[in-house]
Amino acid sequence: MAVGAELLSPAGNFEKLKIALSYGADAVYGGVSHFSLRIRSGKEFTYESFKEAIDYTHALGKKLYVTINGFPFNSQLGLLEKHIETVASMQPDAFIIAAPGVLRLSKKIAPHIPIHLSTQANVLNYLDAEAYYEMGVKRIVAAREVSLNDLKEFKKRLPQLEIEVFVHGSMCFAYSGRCLISAVQSGRVPNRGSCANDCRFAYTLYAKNEESGTLFRIEERENEGTYIFNAKDLNLMAHIGEILGSGVIDALKIEGRTKSPYYAATATNAYRKAIDSFNAGKTDMSVYQKELESIKNRGFSEGYLIQRPYERNNTQNIDSTLLEGTHQVYAEVNEDGVSFKAKDRVDVGGIYELLTHSEITACDNDVGKVWSEDGVWKISLNELKSVSGKLFDAVHSGNTNDILLPCPLPPFTFFRKEI
Repeated sequence: MAVGAELLSPAGNFEKLKIALSYGADAVYGGVSHFSLRIRSGKEFTYESFKEAIDYTHALGKKLYVTINGFPFNSQLGLLEKHIETVASMQPDAFIIAAPGVLRLSKKIAPHIPIHLSTQANVLNYLDAEAYYEMGVKRIVAAREVSLNDLKEFKKRLPQLEIEVFVHGSMCFAYSGRCLISAVQSGRVPNRGSCANDCRFAYTLYAKNEESGTLFRIEERENEGTYIFNAKDLNLMAHIGEILGSGVIDALKIEGRTKSPYYAATATNAYRKAIDSFNAGKTDMSVYQKELESIKNRGFSEGYLIQRPYERNNTQNIDSTLLEGTHQVYAEVNEDGVSFKAKDRVDVGGIYELLTHSEITACDNDVGKVWSEDGVWKISLNELKSVSGKLFDAVHSGNTNDILLPCPLPPFTFFRKEI
């Protein structure tokens, strides 16, 4: 049994890094914008704040892996060398790399930093796995198209090679992210970190008669076939027992560096509890599946780890680019644990469910009440007073005041309501 399987969560910025670690991640991954496939999230970190993030993570006894998984051109190689030197000096726990040349360069500049092979390298068979292992790769992040049975063969042939698999998050309609649609339409190159998510757009299709030049619009039935490239989100919660029980998976990975703090908290929390439940001998993951459904998503698919791609016919959402989750987030408790900021309208007297990662102590006073009802923690405010003493009847996302809590709550606790 893979009792020690690591839970790896996205760290799009320092706040989301702290949230992921608070909600149970064993490790996080992220980077500054250079040579990462998530330039938008990378811009959230400077070199200085990224060093601080690494130190913060290590102080908790956890790990941080640096994404250097872009595909550089000749003109960028000088900057790449300096980047590797700079980040290596911060002592991260691994580099996540996709390109063989970058891998070799990293081994030359920073031989002490372990290499994890990005899913962008598309490892689908044990021959490729062997080749990268011989190049010095410690762990492969398997291509999303590979099966669990194939990964068992990897481990049998290469028992020392660590295997990491994606279990949750956005999926690309192209082969492990090798896509050019965004580059063609908007000049934003997906494999250099600036994908515009063109696959999520609605398209109208036309057919052209080459002989006459006549152009026909292809008519579609209502709500069918519009979002022709829009892949559903991966969700393997139902197969956590099978994945961990295989004994060959060393890490479970959650996608989503550009997603919300609530996503980081909820997805990490659900998979943390699922892993712990499996290790305690429990197999029913339905309660954690319900938690994942509280997040905005594109519909869920089980992807290809358990079944082959050609066996799947439910991997596309042709109706819409994004679906609402079952819950709306209203507020997030600040890191000080004594105040919160509104994410939606919070009213005096409103009752909100609490999503948290640590123990809560009930209270009831002039400011408000925190209590447990049927195993669910709730909060209601008798007054909305800012830390500076200003009173409000209601606060909303545009109000940047820190609002006092009736009693301390764990940092990064969320107020939410079922929609």
